[in-house]
Amino acid sequence: MKSKFVSILSLMVVFASILSTWLPIQTASAATGPRIMENLGRGVVAVRNGSDVFISWRLLALDSTGIGFNVYRSTAGGTAVKLNSSVLTAGTNYTDSAADLTKDNAYYVKPVINGTEQAASAAYTLVANSASEPAFVVPIKSGGEIGNVWVGDFDGDHEYDFLLSRNRTTTQTLEAYKRDGTFLWSINLGPNSTNQNNISPGSTAIDVGMWDGVTVYDLDGNGKAEVVLRIANGVTFGDGQVWSTSNSDDKQWLAVLDGMTGKLRHYKALPDDYLSTGPLALQLGIGYLNGTTPSIVAFMKNRNADKSFNLVIAAYRYTGNNLTMEWKWLRGEQDTHDGHQMRIVDLDSDGKDEIAEIGFVLNGDGTLRYSLYNQNIFHGDRFYIGKFDPNSSNFQGYGIQQDNTTGLLEYYYDAATGAMIWQHTTTPPAGDVGRGDVGDIDPRYAGYETWSFSGIYNGPSNTQLTTAAESPWPAFRLWWDGDLLSESLNETKFEKWNYTTNTVSRLLTAYKYHNAVLNWRNAPVFYGDIAGDWREEVILPSYTDYSKLIVFTTNIPTTTRLYTLAQNPAYRNSMTIKGYAQSHLTDYYLGEGMSTPPRPNIYLAP
Repeated sequence: MKSKFVSILSLMVVFASILSTWLPIQTASAATGPRIMENLGRGVVAVRNGSDVFISWRLLALDSTGIGFNVYRSTAGGTAVKLNSSVLTAGTNYTDSAADLTKDNAYYVKPVINGTEQAASAAYTLVANSASEPAFVVPIKSGGEIGNVWVGDFDGDHEYDFLLSRNRTTTQTLEAYKRDGTFLWSINLGPNSTNQNNISPGSTAIDVGMWDGVTVYDLDGNGKAEVVLRIANGVTFGDGQVWSTSNSDDKQWLAVLDGMTGKLRHYKALPDDYLSTGPLALQLGIGYLNGTTPSIVAFMKNRNADKSFNLVIAAYRYTGNNLTMEWKWLRGEQDTHDGHQMRIVDLDSDGKDEIAEIGFVLNGDGTLRYSLYNQNIFHGDRFYIGKFDPNSSNFQGYGIQQDNTTGLLEYYYDAATGAMIWQHTTTPPAGDVGRGDVGDIDPRYAGYETWSFSGIYNGPSNTQLTTAAESPWPAFRLWWDGDLLSESLNETKFEKWNYTTNTVSRLLTAYKYHNAVLNWRNAPVFYGDIAGDWREEVILPSYTDYSKLIVFTTNIPTTTRLYTLAQNPAYRNSMTIKGYAQSHLTDYYLGEGMSTPPRPNIYLAP
């Protein structure tokens, strides 16, 4: 009887596995956590705005509800004076209209809890005669074109430092800098980085097509960030050591490096299931797959002679003493379509992150959660997952399609289960939609709007708000001006949608400052909330010698008070992934009519 029962159970398991590739399936598990996250400082930043100085700083995720702040200024090294007459309890920003701008001015804040001042933050100095601009400049070495920038706290001072990639057409390099521009180290990725084909790059090439090949994060919870990348023969690390093996140049390893020195700490071979086809192109991200500690998620593909693709996704765990592979998933013959960027989000709010692609989702243990193949979801360039509906506790997704044979253009769905909410179609075959975006840009309708090239729609209601001709360009969603609506980063233009006139207004033209330029993908080298209050920074390099990083940061006052987006789990995960660069989103609804965000279930590294 027992043997017969086991056989029946085995058949049921097989049947469930097959069914999961066709039907949305939601798994349930007990909530877990908390997760360890970065112990960030106040991130004070000050920029000149005409004759004024605009100062902003972080509200931290674990700050007490009633916390307030006092702002201090020290001029030319003199005794600091408090600037505000009463404790600041609204937005974490302040405008100083009395500074002597011909002298250095150092600003810091002191939290106030129950009427008592706490320890001062680190200071930020606005140097004498600074230009009036919504940006600060990080000086770096001159050199080749910059592809991407990653952020992490290398030195343990609770503020973000920078890793950047250089050289699109020659041997590629990585360079690490402290946040003040102090050079730390560089890595040469060797001769296997010179093949920079967008689809089948060399075994160490980075920043080609959707393949970033690098990420930065504090993996072992010691308060200092590591650098993760793939390596192969010929890579020279930050300490001068060369990776040289007897294997072919197609053999690859995942490597973890010390963020301060660029020295190799640990490595693990990447999967070799498809090694005969060539090296694996790699996209990296960070997720909390067990709910408490970070894992490295590696999304890898190579292309067969018949132009089909092999897809491998694997998860790795770094403890400080060892690097191990937690699991590996092979697509094989399963109907699971991918796009150009993964998203790592806790879709069912159980504390554990899932790994989402445009056409399927994996659970944190590497099992298939659902496929959208039965909903006619195939390949597309853009998709988004977040809380788009203030009246729903669920996560929603929005995506676009490329040459969909059924005529599908764009779609909106329940991201936890894969259940479709609406789809927009045309006479098949559909063309390449190419771009799409989400954000709350019209406060007259509850929830986020979605738009590609079919007009603006309100996501929750599927109400069409404009025609295609009246829509903004679907670029990057950006939080910049301090209200709860979304702005847009369109190439080097910071834009605002006017929902009453169906027109776009210009807030900022970035290229006018320090010859700021986009990278070769027409995207910023980085964007995200890395300094000041909850609003987002945009990093562009200076042209022509690439000797500066221009960090654009808002100079617009706001009373809106939100904890730093960098301590929101979904948003911070997204900051670790490049791919086809796309907008970061929070795991709570951030838009008009929002509620106070819940405190994330986190604790802080040292």
